[in-house]
Amino acid sequence: MRRFAQLFHELDATTRTAEKVQSLVVYFRETPAEDAAAALAVLSGQRQRRGVTTTLLREWAAEAAGIPLWLLEESYAAVGDLAETLALILPDGREDAASAGLAETIASTIKPLAAASVEEKRRIVHDAWQRLRKDERVVWHKLITGGFRVGVARTLVARALAEIAEVDPATMAHRLMGLSAITPEAYRALLDTDAQVHDPTRPYPFFLASPLDDAVARLGDVAGWLAEWKWDGMRAQLIRRGDVRAIWTRGEELASEAFPELIAAAERLPDGHVLDGEVLAYADGELLGFQALSRRAGRRRVPAKQLQEIPCVFVAYDLLEADGVDLREQPLAFRRERIAALGLPVFGGEGGGPASACSHADQEDDRPHLFFSPQVVATSWDDLARARETSRQRGVEGLMLKRLDSPYRVGRPRGDWWKWKVDPLEIDAVLLYGQAGHGRRASLHTDYTLGVWDGDTLVPVAKAYSGLTDAEIAEVDRIIRQTTRERHGPVRVVEPTLVFQIAFDAIAMSSRHKSGVAMRFPRIARWRRDKRPEEAGRLDQLRALLPPLPPSRAL
Repeated sequence: MRRFAQLFHELDATTRTAEKVQSLVVYFRETPAEDAAAALAVLSGQRQRRGVTTTLLREWAAEAAGIPLWLLEESYAAVGDLAETLALILPDGREDAASAGLAETIASTIKPLAAASVEEKRRIVHDAWQRLRKDERVVWHKLITGGFRVGVARTLVARALAEIAEVDPATMAHRLMGLSAITPEAYRALLDTDAQVHDPTRPYPFFLASPLDDAVARLGDVAGWLAEWKWDGMRAQLIRRGDVRAIWTRGEELASEAFPELIAAAERLPDGHVLDGEVLAYADGELLGFQALSRRAGRRRVPAKQLQEIPCVFVAYDLLEADGVDLREQPLAFRRERIAALGLPVFGGEGGGPASACSHADQEDDRPHLFFSPQVVATSWDDLARARETSRQRGVEGLMLKRLDSPYRVGRPRGDWWKWKVDPLEIDAVLLYGQAGHGRRASLHTDYTLGVWDGDTLVPVAKAYSGLTDAEIAEVDRIIRQTTRERHGPVRVVEPTLVFQIAFDAIAMSSRHKSGVAMRFPRIARWRRDKRPEEAGRLDQLRALLPPLPPSRAL
């Protein structure tokens, strides 16, 4: 546990990719397979179960430290990170306590907590506090509360393991994809130079596009590029190998149970095929949007009513494997030709609009669920720019631009795939609450809740965590502290004095928010120092941006 805690703090202390990779290489080279496997599971984002509530931890820690609970809460508000706060206020543990490895710590404390009674949880927690040092307690608290986060991408872990195994990082990324049980044996197999991937359920690492921030004409001749609509759905791979029918999301979640109609449709694919594409919520000639789709995603069992209300389709835009042969090194133009040969209907017909995608099907059960993503045909960048301007009317986010001779790469290398999204929607909003950040920003208020006017009242409409410079964050932090009305743990309710321009990609109706609307990907575009709070936006302005609902669907 001591060595893993050291790794956590090293990763948390730097933003340099090379330093993170080097720390990972050193850790995995020096760590026994049992602990390395446990660390890999944690760093890979394997879902964590909360073993004990933070309420109980607060109470037990205050009692162990001999301080009132209110003082612990005040300390939490100052530190901004509960795991660190608890580690700091607790008395030192036993000096003679031996440090167990990460795997043993998980087996002896974290796993038993899930099924233990409250009194047994208390005993396990107090015993761990006695055996762990302060730096180890920080990490342990995050693990037992299901809140472990560290600034390291899975691609960096793959790079580190690839260096140790002396294989290509793309090969290691593929070995890691879909690896559900990370045992010591599985970890050793990852490092085997000659190991082959045989698991028929395993997907490929995703190729991710970069945002296009430069003039599109600088990409060269438009004839060398494929343009497609950027669908507002869930990126996924659909696998048909032998008896296996599976859907994997970009986040490496096996989502087969959430989309039974797509699994059934995969039967029509030839054996040994893997499609890359988008899962979309679609009904009656209308795209229902990501909010509707999110009601399906992650479910173990989809009720019949929801299957009827939110039917889904899979729109394929790439073919990664055909007849059991990996096609990723083939040019995109060739891979698209192979998709066309499958005979999938083009989503929206040849024109590319979604409205007529299923119009040829007379019966509900006969409607296809697998489609081919259409090319947006253009003879110039100006043509594509005009097409892009119609994105919101079509229910899409803009255009994807892909070099026709590009292979299917791993991660987000720049140059071959670009996302040319429509300009974001914007509104001016007032800062209502500020919350302390985490890690290096635990002493600063960096998480903001913003609101707009509903009559004479400000109502929250968004949370934003990015968009300000370090200097602006420090200045906003000072203002938050000076204008605090109330404090609730690390959250401060402030006087409405600051106005920020909020950018967001889309807006939808929401019954879960007081305002009745929910923004997608809100972020701060700029600090409106030139505006007073009373000049901020209004809720009716946001509602005017809502896309029209299909007449037969009121989700």
